[in-house]
Amino acid sequence: MGQQVELVLAGECAAVQIHFATPLQELCGVAKQWAEAQRFEGKLGQVLTVPNAEGGVAEVLVGTGRTFDPMMARGLSARLPGGLYRLALEGETAHQAALAFLLGAYVFDRYKARPDRAPVRLVAPEGLDAAEVSRIAAACALAREMVDTPAADMGPLQIETIAREIAESAGAEITVTTGDALLDDNYPAIHAVGRAAAPHRAPRLIEIGWKLDRADLPLVALVGKGVVFDTGGLDLKPAAGMRNMKKDMGGSAHALALGRLVMQADLPVRLVVIVAAVENAVSGDAFRPGDILNSRKGLTIEVGNTDAEGRLILADALTRAGEHEPDLTLDFATLTGAARIALGPDLPPLYTDDETLAGQLLAAAAEVRDPLWRMPLWPGYRAALDTEIADMKNDSSAWAQAGSVTAALFLQQFAPTTGAWAHMDIFAWNPRARPGFPEGGEAQALRACYAMLKARYAG
Repeated sequence: MGQQVELVLAGECAAVQIHFATPLQELCGVAKQWAEAQRFEGKLGQVLTVPNAEGGVAEVLVGTGRTFDPMMARGLSARLPGGLYRLALEGETAHQAALAFLLGAYVFDRYKARPDRAPVRLVAPEGLDAAEVSRIAAACALAREMVDTPAADMGPLQIETIAREIAESAGAEITVTTGDALLDDNYPAIHAVGRAAAPHRAPRLIEIGWKLDRADLPLVALVGKGVVFDTGGLDLKPAAGMRNMKKDMGGSAHALALGRLVMQADLPVRLVVIVAAVENAVSGDAFRPGDILNSRKGLTIEVGNTDAEGRLILADALTRAGEHEPDLTLDFATLTGAARIALGPDLPPLYTDDETLAGQLLAAAAEVRDPLWRMPLWPGYRAALDTEIADMKNDSSAWAQAGSVTAALFLQQFAPTTGAWAHMDIFAWNPRARPGFPEGGEAQALRACYAMLKARYAG
């Protein structure tokens, strides 16, 4: 599984050229005749392989429609026969297309054998940092693999194992607090959400620390929601709502993948990656609607709905992040269906009260074509979290309606105050298959956040 295209440094060796937006009238000879015979008109999504005299591929024509976007290359690798290819592009456009080509090569084949095919290889465009592009593609593949893996094989222990592998490869420290030890170490909300799971799937708080002895470097905290399966708890989801809940650990997958990328790139920061990994299960020990939970911050939370569990575990995780006094905190969570109602599956909402950080993230998102849309932390809705018998409640009052906004306002109460904070309410999923975007796990905001971190700290 994972990345299926090799990026090679091929110099001047022979490679099949991939041409974008080639007008039909500018073609000549066999290419023009073949394009006319195959009714290639340069429309968006059209891909045409032009044969050579030996029956191989002479060149590839890619339709772009009215506007060319380098991310169009994401749909190519799976549609081409094996061989060595070169993008007929230059500069930054070629670099972005090369990354897109690699992103589109992701295949999840852990449980289903795929037909053997000759490998597809891409010549690295001139000036491209091939190692960096390969790292970014691999990070996105890691996040997608984790999301695609069923909950039976991606429980809290498996997330811990992946975190340990990442920490070990980077020479970082890792600590894990599991089961009832969460109560001893003051993570009561994480324990409450995860305590109903089977013993071998006990809840845990995973923390990776890298370069923590370098007090001269700014500290970045990455926090991820790791609900490995969300039944909804005692407020049980209907079958349709439960079907894809293996993906509810997508936030943890993104935090770990981004953390690995930061460490591999050796960015000039100290780094803390914090993941709360739980299963929101149903048992005689499950937390209940009406329960009042303690939190690491000391705020009490009335449980109005056990299906609003992600914000509960993030409350403890964000509080822990704040104890490191970070310069910047980013959290990732598949938090609300309301975010999808507002913006759909492809456009994750971004929440932050820091104007500088908002500008940096949105600029990076546009530059690397990894979209984000800023949503408001509207203070008028904070009252929707009020309750008579606790400091706050986890399900906002119906009058506020804006469920993604009120969830972000909930998290804001626990976010670190020493630096900037941003919350990404990601979907982490492609609900429809199309070239380069197979149905299943998707990396969202990961590349944008990495580009922002590079510009902010290494630019």
